[in-house]
Amino acid sequence: MMSLPKAGLARLPIPPAMLALGAGVLMVLSFAPFSLFPVAVLAMAIFHQSLVTASPRSAFWRGWLFGAGLFGFGVFWIRISLNEFGNMDAWVAHLLTALFIAVMALYSGAAGWLVRRLDPGPAWVAPLILLPGSTVLLEWVRGWLFTGFPWLSLGYGQIAGPLAGYAPILGVHGLSLLVALSGGLLWCAIRWRHRARIGAGIALAAIWIGGAGLSAVDWTEPSGPPLRASVLQANIPQAIKWDPEASLMIGETYVDLTLEHLDSDLIVWPETALPDFLHQVRAPLLDPLTEQVRAEGAELVLGLPVMDLESGRYFNGLLAIGSQEDLYAKRHLVPFGEFLPFKSWLGPLVRLFEIPMSDFSPGDDRRPLLSVGAHRAGVSICYEDVFPAEVIEALPEAAYLINVSNDAWFGDSLAPPQHLEIARMRALETGRDLLRATNTGISAIIDHRGRLIDTLPAFVRGAVTAEIQPRQGATPFSRFGNAPAVGLALALLLLGGRHNIRRLLQSIFSKWAR
Repeated sequence: MMSLPKAGLARLPIPPAMLALGAGVLMVLSFAPFSLFPVAVLAMAIFHQSLVTASPRSAFWRGWLFGAGLFGFGVFWIRISLNEFGNMDAWVAHLLTALFIAVMALYSGAAGWLVRRLDPGPAWVAPLILLPGSTVLLEWVRGWLFTGFPWLSLGYGQIAGPLAGYAPILGVHGLSLLVALSGGLLWCAIRWRHRARIGAGIALAAIWIGGAGLSAVDWTEPSGPPLRASVLQANIPQAIKWDPEASLMIGETYVDLTLEHLDSDLIVWPETALPDFLHQVRAPLLDPLTEQVRAEGAELVLGLPVMDLESGRYFNGLLAIGSQEDLYAKRHLVPFGEFLPFKSWLGPLVRLFEIPMSDFSPGDDRRPLLSVGAHRAGVSICYEDVFPAEVIEALPEAAYLINVSNDAWFGDSLAPPQHLEIARMRALETGRDLLRATNTGISAIIDHRGRLIDTLPAFVRGAVTAEIQPRQGATPFSRFGNAPAVGLALALLLLGGRHNIRRLLQSIFSKWAR
């Protein structure tokens, strides 16, 4: 096996633990609203430097510190929904947010442990094989275990960079793998000597140039004429959204905005735009509005809660009215926000959550499709768009995508621009235009390359209107999903750590045998 020089591995004056924490904090700058995508590569190089010479146990804690920096600065906005809108005492909200961050950081800790535990010794294996493999495998697990929290997957920060060209092929996890690999190559280019340093630099440049080249490829094609679409943003403050006395004002606001945009082919309202159940507003509001929309040849898609009058269960719904009516019920609910898990186990803790409409039932729609006029749209409600494997279930039938959301839960924080960034990635992965309607912002119309056609800033009442192009066909990612990226990550781990994996399994089996 070729041995590459390790020269230049002199210790940096900064303690490794601080390097790991700083790398996690630095990684946040790669995501919106900062969008400094090259910073992600530097952060991964620094993170790897913190793992050099560490024992597996130390590597776990340094990995945990990396995750604590990433999530501590990246998603601390969670406390806003708990404290300001969930009526939870500030100290309890901060404590639970800190606990959540500490748990999420365990995934990065496990990745750091794997790198050092499986490292067979050659200088190139840890940064180029084990670091990308462990990072992406644990990121993928984080996206589904215990309902999943895939927020801040490393690839999202690359939506505006050259690596985005790989998204229609490998998806966001594939981009995460390339970020980690690029970080390893950058570390090698800095720390190695002579020809090995040059080789690492050439490989790094090739990855990024290849992504730039792929960005010019169209994986899908137009299907029929463009549509004029309007996305409405009523900017209803979260503090009054569920106030019964505000219900009439909210309905009138959306109706007025709709009537102003009846020259559009398609109009989209946000998630739970109406705070009343469908059966309560159908006759007084929706029936006359449907007649007006239909008379103008438009289609309207709106979010509202829907109750099954026989069972008493209620759903977070998305309703299409106009030339025909269709209904989609949200399938992937937010724990503690839309349903309360482990009620019998958590006991009194559940009563701390005073969030309105926090006991939705999941919908049983087989696929996230909604019939809207002559087309079928791939739809997601709020948090559902962070799960790419679920979004692509609408393909290839979906001509475009719709995401409705209510990011007012998180106030003026990093959450709304981060969520918009996620929506842009879904458009790019699927090769479909995407309409994003939010209650308080940021609402947007996104093209099939993930580029913003137009946006409406947060906390502004109004609408954004633009042409979208229905499309047909399928990107490689919409066909194969996460399997190629996750399979590659697993293969890297097995390849790089095969000898130590064998020893680890033998050790485990011998202990069980006793």
